[in-house]
Amino acid sequence: MTFHSFVRVTILSVAALSLGACGGIGSGNPFRSSAQPTAEQEQARQENIERQRANTPLGMGEKRETIWDLFTQRDDPNTTVEVNKYLWKASLEVLNFLPIQSVDPFSGVIVTGYGTPPGGGRAYRATVYIQDPALDARSLKLALATRGGAVSPDTVRAVEDAILTRARQLRIQDSKL
Repeated sequence: MTFHSFVRVTILSVAALSLGACGGIGSGNPFRSSAQPTAEQEQARQENIERQRANTPLGMGEKRETIWDLFTQRDDPNTTVEVNKYLWKASLEVLNFLPIQSVDPFSGVIVTGYGTPPGGGRAYRATVYIQDPALDARSLKLALATRGGAVSPDTVRAVEDAILTRARQLRIQDSKL
């Protein structure tokens, strides 16, 4: 047997085994007995499926039929979450002295840990919520706290003003491209 014929036989064997494995035997598992499951077994199987669906992350419990179903848009087009990029970037720049604990750019939430501003003696913690794509004061919600409790509204307003001012500066810089 020559080398080429050996390679040809090997490739054909692998292809035949691969095709055979894809089709299966009949419509079920070839190693399972042909006996029908009992009512108790069928009920247990259904309960197991329901339990798995309940523990699956949101959106993952849907059954997909083909690979092309991955690329179809099944989400509601009326449900969109948008965040103003200038407010987002300005919030991160103005509060850069605070350690970031969690960030979610899709919902517009920035949560920071305690940090001391430069030249200050009191540690602050901030939660920023950007709820609208507009560059507007109503789009920005800020909550500040110290280790001792809430912060005065004047301090919160001053930080909000700093974020809004920086966001406007960033927008002006982008328009000068």
